[in-house]
Amino acid sequence: MKLLKPLILASQSPRRITLLRQIGLRPEVVPCDVPEEFSPDLTAAENARVLAIRKAECVAGRYEDAIVLGADTIVAIDGCLLGKPVDADDARRMLRQLSGASHTVYTGYALLDRPTGLSVVGVEATTVTFRDLPSDEIEEYVRSGSPMDKAGAYGIQDDYGAVFVSRVEGCFYNVVGLPLSRVYLALQQLQTTLTETHGKQDSSAGREGGARRP
Repeated sequence: MKLLKPLILASQSPRRITLLRQIGLRPEVVPCDVPEEFSPDLTAAENARVLAIRKAECVAGRYEDAIVLGADTIVAIDGCLLGKPVDADDARRMLRQLSGASHTVYTGYALLDRPTGLSVVGVEATTVTFRDLPSDEIEEYVRSGSPMDKAGAYGIQDDYGAVFVSRVEGCFYNVVGLPLSRVYLALQQLQTTLTETHGKQDSSAGREGGARRP
């Protein structure tokens, strides 16, 4: 895809960077400091959507002409929302909760254009089922440090985290951190809208200019 303007990723997640590069995009990476706090009044999907928008808006103000991508991933199980663990004990707790059960991974994404303010926002959901996890496997995984920067305390792309998963229903890349197909189509949609809007403005300017000519 040919980009109309620079693409800014409002995240320093190595997984999202890798996924975007996988489809030929080379975004500028700009971390944002939006707290990943959940509202009890919102569903998991709504929380993921709101946080993605906030992240995009946080970074967008630094640019005059760019498309900013914000994203947030949340794991939901039995009415509980799981973000990134705060420490090793929290990671153990999350993995025990996911063991032998199915959960849903929600990733919200928001593409925000500067300077027009046009945006495309969405949420993807994927159901993931874990096999029963022995305590020693949980302990070994936590000791590796891998769970600490991941929602739900696991990475499906990890050498070890991958073997926890017995079934995936939906977009695999969504569980990694970004629903590639949805984001790609959203970016196409936004660029098409920008092109059409720019074309209408040029056409209008041309008509007005012609009317002023003697």
